Amino acid sequence: MNKTVLIVEDERKLRELIADYMDAEGLAWSEAARGDEAVALFRETSPDLVILDIMMPGLDGYDVCEEIRKVSDVPILFLTAKSEEDDKLLGYDLGADDYMTKPFSPKVLAAKVKALLRRADAARSERGEAEGKRFDLGRLRIDVPGREARLDGRSLMLSPKEFDLLLYFVSHRNIVLSRDRLLENVWGYDYEGDARTVDTHVKRLRQKLAAGADWIATLRGNGYRFKVEP
Repeated sequence: MNKTVLIVEDERKLRELIADYMDAEGLAWSEAARGDEAVALFRETSPDLVILDIMMPGLDGYDVCEEIRKVSDVPILFLTAKSEEDDKLLGYDLGADDYMTKPFSPKVLAAKVKALLRRADAARSERGEAEGKRFDLGRLRIDVPGREARLDGRSLMLSPKEFDLLLYFVSHRNIVLSRDRLLENVWGYDYEGDARTVDTHVKRLRQKLAAGADWIATLRGNGYRFKVEP
């Protein structure tokens, strides 16, 4: 079955250009010119990847990304004229996987799309090895098939990526995990941008763990280590 890409861009000519390159790569695609249309189309078609502009009518790209991340960890590639560091960090904070700034090379965009799809498949395969498992670590319990984590009986209400990050920590507890390793295995590809997206997700995960925030130890210059305390 062909992989499908949702192209969200308000400039018609740019949508057509991207679509031509998706065709050349043998990828199916759908398109939306508005943010609200994109959210509705995502729910209807469940694409394998989203190419997402930021400045759009209806909802902007940040809002669309936030809506998608409530229900899916599908790769999201921001395509935008915004190039400031704070704009990129906001995108990563909301769950974007990669970022391209206009003007851009369509060939590079196509290569990034293929890499994201390939590595997302690899990440799903690795996560699949844990399917059917349940982790009971005392105060912390994780139901992998149900994709739910509970602390002291209370649901942590994690986003898809936060759940994947916690699951990887739990599956590799007491091991020092570098940011590169986390990006490769949780985000599912060799990250080429700012590794601070890991730090952002760890920060949000700690906030939701609350009393268990100290279970994720920061090892300066090395990464993180997860250890559940009784």
